[in-house]
Amino acid sequence: MKRFAHCILFLTLLLALRAPTPAHAADEPDFTSLFNGKDLTGWTGDTAGYAVENGELYCKPGGNLYTDKDYANFVFRFEFKLTPGGNNGVGLRVEPGTHASYDAMEIQILDDPNEKYKDIHDYQYHGSVYGVVPAKPGHLKPVGEWNEEEIIADGHHIKITLNGEVIVDADIAEASKNGTVDGKEHPGLLRPTGRIGFLGHDDVVYFRNIRVKELKD
Repeated sequence: MKRFAHCILFLTLLLALRAPTPAHAADEPDFTSLFNGKDLTGWTGDTAGYAVENGELYCKPGGNLYTDKDYANFVFRFEFKLTPGGNNGVGLRVEPGTHASYDAMEIQILDDPNEKYKDIHDYQYHGSVYGVVPAKPGHLKPVGEWNEEEIIADGHHIKITLNGEVIVDADIAEASKNGTVDGKEHPGLLRPTGRIGFLGHDDVVYFRNIRVKELKD
């Protein structure tokens, strides 16, 4: 029995050593951390609607939270954890105070398998460029687990990778040249620069390991 217990302990330790560890800006050349794990330094907007706990940023729920710096072309990486039915978004090249979905871009953060979203349009699935480019569904981890996401915004090219799977790879100018899929005007879609932001929708969503690498024009 003792030998069996020792084997179990050894296997547990081996699995722990082999388990992947989250990447951090310090481990990735040219990436800058946007979140210090302690407070909202470097962020502006609805700072009362977000809080920090155990090194994680979370929407309480709240509204829109923006970087205090503009970004043009960049790689944005972060991890997020959804609560049941959770809804948030990533704003790209946003001017604070405007409607990111139309006056810039919103990348959906959504627990789309939840029953309450059973009738949504394909351009509303998690990872979609809202109203413009539908994302491939089916790559979210179960609610309560951490997801890893990368968003590359390089001119009009938007590429989104979720948990190692590319779910969007599109030219937003090309995708919208004959009108957008939601049939609405998106006057700020091709904005060249602006803030990165989290766009709260009155749901609790958690974030960590938030970092960015600026790309040369």
